[in-house]
Amino acid sequence: MTLASARHILVDSEAQCLELKQRIASGEDFADLAKEFSNCPSGQDGGALGEFGPGMMVPEFDKVVFSAPLNEVQGPVQTQFGYHLLEVTSRQD
Repeated sequence: MTLASARHILVDSEAQCLELKQRIASGEDFADLAKEFSNCPSGQDGGALGEFGPGMMVPEFDKVVFSAPLNEVQGPVQTQFGYHLLEVTSRQD
């Protein structure tokens, strides 16, 4: 089974998600922004979600995590929880 590790930042609006993505692109640290802004408890760990397999997250999340290039910030990705910035940190078959 394919396994992946990822980190994310969960916020309430697409606008805030885009603003944070720009801040990361400008050199701010993903983990620091996750700690400050993420609505998910994982924010306290810099957004780290640990390792998981297909089907363990919501479909919109899975689609990105199991197809996006590693170490590139993806998003906004909308789910029923809000808007996510995602970064796949590892993936193995």
